[in-house]
Amino acid sequence: MMRTRPLKVALLGCGVVGSEVARIMTTHADDLTARIGAPVELAGVAVRRPSKVREGIDPALITTDATALLKRGDIDVAIEVIGGIEPARTLITTAFENGISVVSANKALLAQDGAALHAAAETHGLDLYYEAAVAGAIPLVRPMRESLAGDKINRVMGIVNGTTNFILDKMDSTGAGYQEALDEATALGYAEADPTADVEGYDAAAKAAILAGIAFHTRVRLDDVYREGMTEVSAADFASAKRMGCTIKLLAILERAADGQSVTARVHPAMIPLSHPLASVREAYNAVFVEAEAAGRLMFYGPGAGGAPTASAVLGDLVAVCRNKLAQATGPGESAYTQLPVSPMGDVVTRYHISLDVADKPGVLAQVATTFAEHGVSIDTVRQQGKDGEASLVVVTHRAPDAALSGTVEALRKLDTVRGVASIMRVEGE
Repeated sequence: MMRTRPLKVALLGCGVVGSEVARIMTTHADDLTARIGAPVELAGVAVRRPSKVREGIDPALITTDATALLKRGDIDVAIEVIGGIEPARTLITTAFENGISVVSANKALLAQDGAALHAAAETHGLDLYYEAAVAGAIPLVRPMRESLAGDKINRVMGIVNGTTNFILDKMDSTGAGYQEALDEATALGYAEADPTADVEGYDAAAKAAILAGIAFHTRVRLDDVYREGMTEVSAADFASAKRMGCTIKLLAILERAADGQSVTARVHPAMIPLSHPLASVREAYNAVFVEAEAAGRLMFYGPGAGGAPTASAVLGDLVAVCRNKLAQATGPGESAYTQLPVSPMGDVVTRYHISLDVADKPGVLAQVATTFAEHGVSIDTVRQQGKDGEASLVVVTHRAPDAALSGTVEALRKLDTVRGVASIMRVEGE
């Protein structure tokens, strides 16, 4: 039986994503009503700049007092698309205190304070949904925490930032340098005026923390995620990757240890074989590769950012939360029963691709090989070329603890025959 009294929604923030949420709520109102089982009404929109024209939104709904909107007593669901830590954290807490379930797209806040927000939602018997916080329109959070709830996820590896993937794809396909590719991304609107959060891996690290917590049923904070940006990736690195039958992607990699007693979470550029499904992800698209014990390998692919794609994920959560409201129930909350520690990057077993500038004289290769052996690192392949007293040496290692590989690089820098370390990159996906 259809309920006639509408469920009322407070929209906190009305930028690119928020305005798309409002538009879809208006244009798809009848469909949303049918899917939820009750009308859903946009009851207020909290913004910082009320004078800005917002097409399709009744000016009477606009307010600068988000707190008063949440406390007025008739709001059922709050959609938070403000971003950042404050005032978003305070407003979400206020919503819970006033009996309001929350849909959020705030990856930074969830990565930093997700445990506290989940606890507040549970205390008040309310929902906290955040599909849009990780990979835009791609259904990922709900499949991992619901569809795979009966399985054991061992590894998650993915491209979770469209800006960086666009830049690296352009460098790969056109031979452009990093700055040239970044300039194109900025001109097309893929990169912000200050792209630091994207290119230095902060955005991907926040998403990695959220996904690791869901995948491994443990609490992983942003500070637990090893992060390395991609600003040093060069055309020469892509040339080396191509010689190996690889390309380069900025990856978020989350792994359960073989003994099951710890997990790791990291974000960094890496070479991956062209045969790997992630290698073919182009432009500003995202893709996440999930390896589960029973389900096997699953890949989730699609647009990972943008107003409409992200709004799609927000509206999916809104429908789920509204259905729960009508059923007087809540969806799944935080699952952190394993309480697994997060191991440091030094314990992670990886492979390295190392390019060295060396003196072109006898014995150099033997000296370099001895240095690797002294640190317990086995060499997979080596390539040497040079003339006129200068040479380059490219070494690809077998898998070894990252600390041992880092120690090897530091020892190589001290050799009198090594003029410099041109580049270092991890090799994944094999």
